[in-house]
This record gives sequence, structure tokens and C-alpha cells, in this order.
Amino acid sequence: MRYSYRFDGERSVNLRELDTKPPVEIDREAAEAQIVKLSAELGELQELMYGAGKHSLLVVLQGMDTSGKDGTIRHLASALNIQGVHVQGFKVPTPDELAHDFLWRVHPHVPAKGNISVFNRSHYEDVLVVRVHNLVPEDVWKRRYNQINEFEDLVAENRTQIVKIMLHISKAEQEERLLDREQEVEKSWKLSPGDWKERAFWEKYQDAYADAIGKCSSKNAPWFVVPADKKWYRNLAVSEILVEALRPLKPEWTQALKAIGSKAKAELEEYRRTAS
Repeated sequence: MRYSYRFDGERSVNLRELDTKPPVEIDREAAEAQIVKLSAELGELQELMYGAGKHSLLVVLQGMDTSGKDGTIRHLASALNIQGVHVQGFKVPTPDELAHDFLWRVHPHVPAKGNISVFNRSHYEDVLVVRVHNLVPEDVWKRRYNQINEFEDLVAENRTQIVKIMLHISKAEQEERLLDREQEVEKSWKLSPGDWKERAFWEKYQDAYADAIGKCSSKNAPWFVVPADKKWYRNLAVSEILVEALRPLKPEWTQALKAIGSKAKAELEEYRRTAS
């Protein structure tokens, strides 16, 4: 079954209608067993992708503060060979970045063939926080939807699988997580008054996210909204999304690896023949 909401440009988006909690029929113990299986398959698919060298994977993670972006990355790190994974965070732009177009700082981090890039926040900040806080005129950020679509079309046409995930939490869950940070020493480094200040803009962010997902969804670059109030369910949904994105390419990668293996064996036989 699908554990997330998929948007590929064929339906409208209203985040207020999408649940942030797991369906009641999903059992946590069974879900965690499924996560183990999906993680193993994801690792196998990554190895095939890396060996074949024909595709790459770009994972875009977005979500409100405390939605679990860092936790999702830790989960993926437990399933993947980190030698083939690059994680890139996008914080407040530097003066040099602001002197260029908003996609200038993004393109260098698109993954090379065989590799995976994970964006912790992304180019979508330029139609989210920029919109909510009026950092540029409305006519500027509205044009960015088409610019993002053109950029992602270019990336997809060059054989990068694009998976965009919004970790969807409730306002009540966010408050609980923010309060937890004040009690847990190991999370104290995350404390920031800014997180509480941003809560005042919750509804504006919900609208901004809905527009970004609705205007920038396509079959080549779908958006997935993941109910993220429960971390175990979030991990289940994200694992399923990535496996389903890569699994259809397995036959092509297997065929490519057979050809690579045949060539390598022929070269080895030639070396042995001439060396003897």
C-alpha cells in the first residue's frame, strides 16, 4: 500500500485535508518489520544504480521546523552506503548567492550518475519563506514556479530520478517537539527563538506549501506528502517512496552490469593470456 500522498500534477493540494498521523489500521511492530525489508532493498538498489552508472537520485526534503528532516536523513544513512550519498543543506543565502539567480547555488549539488543527493531544505525555500516573509516582490516569487519546473525538467531529462518529500506534521505536534528540545540536553543545540516566532506564520506556510506542491508537481518530479507526527511511520513512508522510485530501473541496471562484467572478464582473460 502507499503510505504517503502522491502529487504529480493531476490533483489540487489542500494540506489541511491531509492527515499528519498514521492510519489507525497500521500496526507499529509490523511497520518496523517492513522498514527493515525496505531498507535492505533500498541498499541493494543503490548498489545497482552505482555500479550501472546510468542514473542518479535527488531527494528533496522539506517541512516545517521539527518535522523530522534530520531524523529522516539519519534513517536513510542507516540503509545506504554513505560513500555514494551527498547531503546538502540550504540555509539563509550568502551575499554571494544573493548576487546570482536563486537556482545558482542549487545546481552544483545535483547528483552525479550513480550517486544520491539529499537536499535538507532546497530551492523551494525561495517560494516558501521568501513568500511568507515578503523578501522579494510577489511578481518575482510567482515566476519562480515555472523556473523551478524548467530546472527540474532539465535534471530529470538527464536521468536523475527526482523525489520531493514534504514531512507533514500538525501544529500541536510541532509545539510538543519544540518543548521537548528545552528538556533534552542533547537537543539543546537546536533551540532557537526563531522556531517559535515562525509558528505565528503557520497558516501562511500551509498555503505556500500547498501552492508549491500543486504548481511544481509532475510525473518526472512528483511531490509526496508524508504524515510525520510519528517518526516510525515517517520512516516507513519515506523508505517505500524511494524503493518505488528506483525499483522500475532495476532490470536496466542489471543488464548494464552484465555487460560491464562481460567486458571486464574479457579484459582479464586477455591480460592473463598475454602475461603467461
